[in-house]
Amino acid sequence: MEFKDYYQILGVSKDATQDEIKRAYRKLARKYHPDVSKEPDAEERFKEIGEAYEVLKDPEKRAAYDQLGANWKAGQDFHPPPDWDAGFEFSGGGFTGGDASAFSDFFEALFGRGGFAGFGGAAGGARGGDGGRTFRMRGQDHHAKILIDLEDAYHGATRAITLRVPEVGANGHVVTRDRTLNVKIPKGVREGQMIRLPREGASGMGGGEPGDLYLEVHFKPHPFYHVEGRDVYLDLPLAPWELALGATVKVPTPAGAVDLKIPPNSRPGRKLRLKGRGIPGRTPGDLYVVLQCALPPADDEKAKALYRRMAEEIHFNPRARLGV
Repeated sequence: MEFKDYYQILGVSKDATQDEIKRAYRKLARKYHPDVSKEPDAEERFKEIGEAYEVLKDPEKRAAYDQLGANWKAGQDFHPPPDWDAGFEFSGGGFTGGDASAFSDFFEALFGRGGFAGFGGAAGGARGGDGGRTFRMRGQDHHAKILIDLEDAYHGATRAITLRVPEVGANGHVVTRDRTLNVKIPKGVREGQMIRLPREGASGMGGGEPGDLYLEVHFKPHPFYHVEGRDVYLDLPLAPWELALGATVKVPTPAGAVDLKIPPNSRPGRKLRLKGRGIPGRTPGDLYVVLQCALPPADDEKAKALYRRMAEEIHFNPRARLGV
């Protein structure tokens, strides 16, 4: 998949105002509209222009795209970095023009087919009162993806979360405003679970109540663990003699270290289950310890001599199953 430079496609600079982007789009859309254009690639260019405008006209998509695209050039091989969109607060208003089904794989990888980061925001309902003389509308719900420590899912915590809120400034440029919220992380929260903050979304109209803010929880990359549902996995390095002879070793877990018995003649890749030591919940997950072999380096004469002795005295062919 190739990176698309939406500014290049519309022929505008990266510091263009929203009005400049709109004018550039209208000019190009007239030029390449398939019903009127004589250009041989008119239909393809028209789709490409519409896709670029879909992103750059929306302050939320544009701010996220700008952050992502700072180190990429058009045509480069591209895959979105994990959690590239974390920390952006957005309304997820979906598409307001163009045929989303005609957009590229690049667009879908970033924004999905239904709105920014896969969410579909919905404005609140309008209510009339007092004989129709007043008009009230509930504020739109907002969404954001946040990253938390795995340990917070084990214990629960209250964390200060800073979100970036894109908006159009008085000069027509997209600016990003930060706001910080104290968020209670519930014990047992899962990857992808939503935390709802009532009345922290957009303001209502005509005295209508504010919308809500939904935070989608994801875990920060951890140097030891990876998570699948409520189960947690740990690769545990062991010395060859610990695998061969068995041992009792200290093993870290997000809830604290435990003693683990390694059965004799264990092989690398074997999984040992610590029941109930995964992410807490009504049915807690398990923690799986995956045994790995860590070889001592032969970095001095004594170690080399020991390896030579093993080679002579232990009759072992690691390639026996290969028939050689």
